Amino acid sequence: MSIRRVRDIEYQLLPGSPRKTTDIVIERDGLVTVRPPADYTPEQVDAVVESKRLWIYRNLAEWKDLNASTAVREWVNGETFLYLGRAYRLSLVSDQACALQLKEGRFCLSRAVIEQGGTEAAKQAFESYFTDKGMQRFSDRVAYFAPKVGVDVTDIKVKEMGYRWASCGKNGMLNFHWKCMMAPPKIIDYIVVHELCHFHHRNHTDAFWNEVDKVMPDYRERKEWLRKHGASLTV
Repeated sequence: MSIRRVRDIEYQLLPGSPRKTTDIVIERDGLVTVRPPADYTPEQVDAVVESKRLWIYRNLAEWKDLNASTAVREWVNGETFLYLGRAYRLSLVSDQACALQLKEGRFCLSRAVIEQGGTEAAKQAFESYFTDKGMQRFSDRVAYFAPKVGVDVTDIKVKEMGYRWASCGKNGMLNFHWKCMMAPPKIIDYIVVHELCHFHHRNHTDAFWNEVDKVMPDYRERKEWLRKHGASLTV
């Protein structure tokens, strides 16, 4: 992989693929990635990027608009946090044995977490909570969808994954970002099916999307929701 520039567009050139078209993606962190056909030279890829320059500008502008709405946390009573697509208000409480729990329709965060560890400790409390709950949900949903996709999964991990929602590892391993637990259940199901179908196809060719469509005919709607609202899934 290498970084190249066409005019004012900087992009990451990915290894070539067997498909005949060039895949240009605006990643969650705003990085432009380009995966060309395997026989393309870097100069040919530059020419494609040049021809798609207006499309890239438009989608980068949309990405900036979407990410401008990302919440800035103050960690005070009444702030809202998403869990399985629903918004729950935060309550700072005393004399709570655990760091964080969802109780009576509120996220109850121990004051000691903030007082002793500050905002980073508060974020860690949410990450730990979503990771724990995520293991339960992803295990259940993978067990449900894997037979429908026709694959076997050997292990599941829920962890910090930067700007990726999930990944399909080697030897039947699936990784999911703990932030997925903020999305509605139907979006979590889409992420699961998406990764399971990568066992059949490691790219995003038509053959891959056909596999997704077999299991989830409305995947386009779910995919679009994630594209539009993914930036808001944060603590």
